Amino acid sequence: MNRIKLSLILQVLIYISWVIPTTGQIIPGIKCGKYLQEIKTEIELPKQAATPVLKLFTGNKQITAVMANGVYRKTGNQWTGESFGSGWRTATLDTKSNVWLASAHSIQKEGDRGKINLPDHAPNDTILCMLWENEKTLQVGTTNGLLTWDGTWSTVPAGNGKKVNSILKDKVGDLWVATNDGLLRRMNGKWVNLDDDLMAYGLKRTYFALENGNTKADVLFGGLFSVGCIAEDGNHWLLRGADGLPYGPVTTIRTTGKTMWLGTNKGAIKKDNSWHYYNGKRWLSDNRINDILPVDEHTTWIATPKGISQIQQVEMTLAQKAASFEERIKLRHDRYGMVSGSRLLTPGDLSTSQTGTDDNDGLWTSIYLAAECYRYAVTKDPEAKKNAIKAYEAMERLETITGIPGFPARSLVAADESTGQGGEWHLTPDKKWKWKGDTSSDEIVGHMFAYPLFYDLVAEGPMKERVKGLVHRIMTHIVDHNFQLVDLDGKATRWAVWTPDSINYSNNWWYERGINSMQILAFLKAGLHVTGDQKFEKAYQTLTQKHHYAENMAVQKMYGPFDINHSDDELAFLPNYILLRYANDPKLLSAYLKSTQRSWRVEQPDRIPLWNIISSNALKKDCDLKIALEELQLIPMDLITWRMENSHRWDLPKDQLSDRFGKAQAVRPVPTPERGVTKWNSNTYVYDSGSDGYGEDDGAYFLLPYWMGRYHGYFIEK
Repeated sequence: MNRIKLSLILQVLIYISWVIPTTGQIIPGIKCGKYLQEIKTEIELPKQAATPVLKLFTGNKQITAVMANGVYRKTGNQWTGESFGSGWRTATLDTKSNVWLASAHSIQKEGDRGKINLPDHAPNDTILCMLWENEKTLQVGTTNGLLTWDGTWSTVPAGNGKKVNSILKDKVGDLWVATNDGLLRRMNGKWVNLDDDLMAYGLKRTYFALENGNTKADVLFGGLFSVGCIAEDGNHWLLRGADGLPYGPVTTIRTTGKTMWLGTNKGAIKKDNSWHYYNGKRWLSDNRINDILPVDEHTTWIATPKGISQIQQVEMTLAQKAASFEERIKLRHDRYGMVSGSRLLTPGDLSTSQTGTDDNDGLWTSIYLAAECYRYAVTKDPEAKKNAIKAYEAMERLETITGIPGFPARSLVAADESTGQGGEWHLTPDKKWKWKGDTSSDEIVGHMFAYPLFYDLVAEGPMKERVKGLVHRIMTHIVDHNFQLVDLDGKATRWAVWTPDSINYSNNWWYERGINSMQILAFLKAGLHVTGDQKFEKAYQTLTQKHHYAENMAVQKMYGPFDINHSDDELAFLPNYILLRYANDPKLLSAYLKSTQRSWRVEQPDRIPLWNIISSNALKKDCDLKIALEELQLIPMDLITWRMENSHRWDLPKDQLSDRFGKAQAVRPVPTPERGVTKWNSNTYVYDSGSDGYGEDDGAYFLLPYWMGRYHGYFIEK
C-alpha cells in the first residue's frame, strides 16, 4: 500500500470518528440510580400560634412546638393545643416529659396556673435557659448567673455574674454550663471552670451551646469561632472555619447518628461526611436559629422567629428530577412556546408567576430545545418530540416575524404587552406584535446550537425541510453581510460580528477574537451539515486559510490577568460542541482540540456539568463526569431567585481580586445549593446573589446536561 493511499485511509478514519456523533462507548458510563435530594418545606403552623417558635421536642409519636403564646403538638398532619400565656422565651421538659415554659422573670408548667418567680435577690436577671436535673431540681440559667430551684431558690456561686447560655447533664451525671466566662463542670459535687486551667485561650472563655455526644460521656460545645468535643476517651476535636465550619457562633447543637446539626444567627449547618450550609429563604423562614429537631434519619425541623422549616432528604432519581423540571416549565415558563425565567409579583409565591420577555429568549429556548432533542433520542418519548417541535417553531417564529430573511429577533411580545425597560422594539406590519432587534451573538449561538441537533435527532419529512430552510436563511444572511448580523436599519448589531476586519484588526474585538472565530466556524459547519450548500464550506475555508480563524481559537477562553467573563463560557462551549460534531478537516482538528483542552483546564475548577460533558465528548476522556453527576444532583428543586448571602462565611476564603463587576468572590465556587440560581453563565465564586424571590428560573440548565449526558452514554439510569 503506497503512502498516498495510506494517508487517504487515515484521513477517512479521522473524518468518520469526528463526523459521526459519539455515544460515549469509549468512556465508561456512570450508573446514576437513586440519591437523596434535599427539599425544604415550610411547616404550616396552627392559626392560633404566635411566633417565634422557641423550642422543639419529640416523643409519643408527636412533635411538640413551644411558641411565644403556648405549646402545640402535631400528630400526623393534625395540630392540637391552645394558647397558654404569652411572652414565653424558652422551655424545657421535666423527667416526665411535661413542658415548662419561662418568660423573662418567671417559670410555669404547661396547664398550671401557678408561677415560679425569680427570687428577690435576682431582680434584674432574665431567664435564658433551663434544665430539670432530676424530678425535684431545676437549674435555671440567667443573664447574671446560675440558679437552682427545688422548692426554694439558691444560687450556684460558680456562676455568679456570668451569662448562662446553656445547661447540660451528661450521661454520667455531671452538670455542664456554657457561659460568657468559661465552661463550668460539676464533678462529684464540685464546680470547676475548665477555662481556668484547660481550655484553649483562643476560645475566649465564651460558650453558647452544649449537647451530649454519641458516646457515653462525650460533650459537644459551641463557641465563638468553633464547635468542639470533650471526649471521654481523650480523642477531643475542634472544628473551625479552616476545618470547614461555615459560620458561628454556634448557638444550637443537635446530633442524630453520625450527623451533627448546628444553629447560628445566620443559618443552619449540617455536618455529615461533608459540610452543608442552609441560609436564605430557599432553606429557612428566617436565618436566626432558635432550635433544631432531627425528626428521623432524613427529616429535620428548624425553629426560627418566623416559623418552622423542614429540610428533608427525599429519595429520587435524576430522571424523576428531570420530570419535575419539565412540569415546572409547562406550568410557568411557556410563553408562545419560548422558554425562559418568570417573574413573581409576590416574592416566593409561585401562584403569582408571570412570564415576560427576556433579552435572550432565543438562547434560553434553544437550551430547552436541545435538551428535548437529546431526551427524544434517548427515550423516544412522544412528549419530548412534541416539546421539541413546539420550541423549534417558537424559535423559527423569531426569524419570520422580523421580515428580514435570516435575521432572528431577540424576543417578541403581543402589541399590547409590556416590553420592559429599554431595547430596540419594532411593530409588525399588522400591528399585532412587537419584536426586539439588535440581536446578539448569544442568540445566534443558541439558534445554531439547537437547529442541527433538532435536524439530526427529531425532525422528519417536511419539518426537516423547514429546518434546512431556516438554517440556510440565517447562514446566508451572515455570509452575505460579511459575517455580520444586519438589523432593520442596515447596520450590524452590537455583538453579532464575526467579520475578519473587526475580529483580526480591531482592538475593540481583542477579547472576542478567539470566541467569535470559533462561533462562526461552528455556524458554517452546522450550516453545511444541515443544508449541504457548499458556499458555507467555501466561507469556512476562507476564514481558516486566509484569516487564520482556527489559530485565533487557540486562546478563545480569556482568563486572568484578563477579565473573566463567565457569561461568555456558553458562547464558547456550545459552538465548540457543534464544531467538533461536524468538523471534517483533520489538519485543523488538532488546533480545535488544543483550544478545547485549554478551555477545559481553565473551567475545570468551576464544576459546571455542561462544560464537563462537552469537554469529555470533545477530548474523548473523562473530564470530571462524576463531578458533573454530583452537581446535577445538588441543583436545588427550588429555583426561585432568593437572595443568597455567603460573604460572612469562614469556610470560603476571599479572593483578593474582585470579579469583573467589582463584587467580592471566594477562591473556590460557592456550593451549588448555597448560592443563587446561576445557570452556568454566571460567576459561581461570587458570594452574594439573588433578587429576594421575585423570579423563578425555568430549570433547562439542568435538563440540557442531564439529557446530553444520557445521550452520550455518560449517565446510565439503573
